[in-house]
Amino acid sequence: MQTNLSEQSKRLPRAEEADKILRTCVHCGFCNATCPTYQLLGDELDGPRGRIYLIKQVLEGAPATAKAQLHLDRCLTCRNCETTCPSGVDYHNLLDIGRAVIDQAVPRPAGQRLLRQSLRALAPNPNLFKTLLQIGATFRPLLPWGIEAKLPHDLPAAGERPALRHARRVLMLEGCVQPGLSPNTNAATARVLDRLGISVIPASDAGCCGALDYHLDAQAKGLDRARRNIDAWWPHLENGAEAIVQTASGCGAFIKDYGHLLERDPVYAAKARRVSELALDLVQVLADEPLERVCAATDQRIAFHCPCTLQHAQKLGGAVEAVLTRLGFNLTTVPDSHLCCGSAGTYSITQPELARQLRDNKLNALESGQPEIIATANIGCQSHLNSAGRTPVRHWIELVDQVLR
Repeated sequence: MQTNLSEQSKRLPRAEEADKILRTCVHCGFCNATCPTYQLLGDELDGPRGRIYLIKQVLEGAPATAKAQLHLDRCLTCRNCETTCPSGVDYHNLLDIGRAVIDQAVPRPAGQRLLRQSLRALAPNPNLFKTLLQIGATFRPLLPWGIEAKLPHDLPAAGERPALRHARRVLMLEGCVQPGLSPNTNAATARVLDRLGISVIPASDAGCCGALDYHLDAQAKGLDRARRNIDAWWPHLENGAEAIVQTASGCGAFIKDYGHLLERDPVYAAKARRVSELALDLVQVLADEPLERVCAATDQRIAFHCPCTLQHAQKLGGAVEAVLTRLGFNLTTVPDSHLCCGSAGTYSITQPELARQLRDNKLNALESGQPEIIATANIGCQSHLNSAGRTPVRHWIELVDQVLR
């Protein structure tokens, strides 16, 4: 694709990157075939190719509009198109650049601003989020259906975590909403790792990974959160922690991008690159560990929902399924397993109608094999799918924890 960036766009910090990505696109349209929003809406501008054209026009000097902003907002950033693209277009980074330019030029309506600011204030604060969940559970009958459906109906107790006792040690990102919505996930992870001779170092001074701010009109704040996490983890990495483990694939995808997002930061570039190298999804840690020695065999029938951030962003599609199959779980076949469930971070809140359609389509596919339970690898997907009140959805590590000998 030929480009002619405006003089103003050429002064953007990521102008060269945007130009390179645009030139990679050969506008073949293969991306539309696997784009969830294009499949639902049938609008060229709600597919990757159309969104690329919108961004290109703005970067070449066309005025940014609310219509263009809407089409970019509707993108799930599922990155399915990147998996499909034969030219290797780095779509998600181009989208980030385009969104930042358009959001700066097009003020949002007051209601949208309030919603986005509220999400950025509440979700990254685990203690406040837990408190709000408790209040919401108390007044559940009085809440609007859309909010009530988001509240978990059954919170399993987290249980105890093992003490630090092994030479092998890893850090673990606790997450923002996961301690409130699924408190057993990280505790189960610590128990499974402990049985394998790996201790989890508590790093309470690390906070939100930064993805929520970064994708809600506050990219600078998101990167500031990344820098604080690097500062919190760095002493432990220097003292021998072998990895930074994420149990939420959405957080993991963003942390693995720290090195790229901070590559122009003279203070943090090298550290960010190292952190990204050591950031591992939980399945990457467990894939080569002798789980069969510590787990009993099972034939529980489950469907696995592979989050977009695991299969498209981290390129780990099939990895969790392989671990669960090794342990004897009976995995059902899931049609169209590449498609997004509609959670996509805060998308289920900012684009509720599209998110519900995608969720129900995904549940129909997951339930087609009549599983006893649905497993996943990301708290956003888990919460969103559970909100339908259909087949229970759990993090896959909880199922592994249950079959520990």
